[in-house]
Amino acid sequence: MTSQSARLPLFQIARESYGAMGKFAQTVTQSALRSGIEAEVVHLVKIRVSQVNGCAYCIDMHIIDAQAAGVTAQRVYLLDAWRHSPRFFSEPEQAALGLAEAITLLGTDAVDDDVYQRARKHFTEEQTAHLIFVATVMNAWNRLAISARLVPGAYKGRS
Repeated sequence: MTSQSARLPLFQIARESYGAMGKFAQTVTQSALRSGIEAEVVHLVKIRVSQVNGCAYCIDMHIIDAQAAGVTAQRVYLLDAWRHSPRFFSEPEQAALGLAEAITLLGTDAVDDDVYQRARKHFTEEQTAHLIFVATVMNAWNRLAISARLVPGAYKGRS
């Protein structure tokens, strides 16, 4: 294994922006939880968005947090293949993951109506709005971490 270092100490250089982003992300997560979205759903969405984007730093961080919160290793291992592992993911979780992927892979077709309606079948309008924010914030973090080439492995969990 080779030693890596970040391309840019982004969060040290842009402390004010990093702090604002951190507060925004914390607010989004707390609001999602207060709306009644299960914590496991929030963790799974954060990991899945990071997998789609290929953000090793965020995958590492959010797997550590998810496992500390009780998400099983088996569910984490199968997350990349959630569509082929329905026994391990509830219908609401599948709907949330589908919506998160559609937001992450936003193309010319936008978020498909079927994907949105599947999420609405399992989540209230308020919860759906919060899921959209969770996926959007995670995409922003991924883009920051990937651009700065943050290196996975140093994160030890929230204290």
